[in-house]
This record gives sequence, C-alpha cells and structure tokens, in this order.
Amino acid sequence: MRQNISGGSPYEPIIGFSRAVRVGNLVHLAGTGPVGADNEDAAGQTRRIFAIAQEALAKAGASLDHVVRTRMYLTHAEDWEAVGRVHGEFFGNVRPAATMVVVATLLNPAWRIEIEMEAIIPDEKI
Repeated sequence: MRQNISGGSPYEPIIGFSRAVRVGNLVHLAGTGPVGADNEDAAGQTRRIFAIAQEALAKAGASLDHVVRTRMYLTHAEDWEAVGRVHGEFFGNVRPAATMVVVATLLNPAWRIEIEMEAIIPDEKI
C-alpha cells in the first residue's frame, strides 16, 4: 500500500511530487531544501532540513533512527565539513550509508544544501 506524505508545499501538485512516499516499510524522502532558512550558513540550513525531514518521517510512521541512506547535495565544496558535522549530530549512532556530492546550483540559489533520505521501518512497526 502506498502512502503519499505532503510537506504542504504549493508546488507539490504542480510538479507532481510528495515530500515523502511510504510503500510497505520503506520510506523515501524527496530532496529537501532548507525552506525558511535561506539566510543561514550551511550548518543552519542543514539543521532546518533535518527538522523538515523529522516531521515528514513521523507522518510516515518513521524516525531518523530508521534512515538507512542519505544523499547530500552541496553547492559549495567547502561546506562539506560543516554539513558532515550536523549529519553526524543526528546520525552518529545510526550511521546510514551516505553520499555527498557538489552540484552547480539548487532550485533556490540561496540554498547551500539539499538532502534526500531513505528509511526502513522495522517489521514490528508495520
């Protein structure tokens, strides 16, 4: 059974996407930018993304503890350490498979980071 989780963006129906999609015990979190934190540094933007992600995962019945994969897209290579440290604050014990790449730009030019996540909810939570 498929469950689409909205993040409340007015662009979701226009573009045709969901903040997250749960199918069975798998949760796929769309690329998430630091909405509302445009003027923050890379660490602040990353923390904002985690707040958005936690809310979407909770709506899907998951948490950050269930995340098995992250993909981080940076617009400035020099931000890798700040972003990595915040990632470690949230995932120091979970330690998902993680990828960090540098891209030319993101949807909003003020964003320095965007993150995707995938989670697996343990069978007892289904």
